[in-house]
Amino acid sequence: MTNYKRLVEAGLEAVLGNRQGRRAKYLRKADGEFEARLVALSCGDPPEGRAQWSLRLLADRAVELGYIDSVSHETVRRVLRKTPSNRGGASAG
Repeated sequence: MTNYKRLVEAGLEAVLGNRQGRRAKYLRKADGEFEARLVALSCGDPPEGRAQWSLRLLADRAVELGYIDSVSHETVRRVLRKTPSNRGGASAG
């Protein structure tokens, strides 16, 4: 049934109400404790042979350390993006 036909037959609520059900629902895996541990890990020294942490390295290390069962590098990016960082010392501005 098209949206126009649904609008005519069932009204505006039937058309708009259906859109809300389309959004996927996900359980949030990264809680505050995990986020704090991840930030602390990212501020520490990178693995030997690396100049800095990559998102994938952080995700892998967090799983190795048992902070979380599994996590994607994209989740790591989102967590770190929320965190203000001043690892360079004085501000440039």
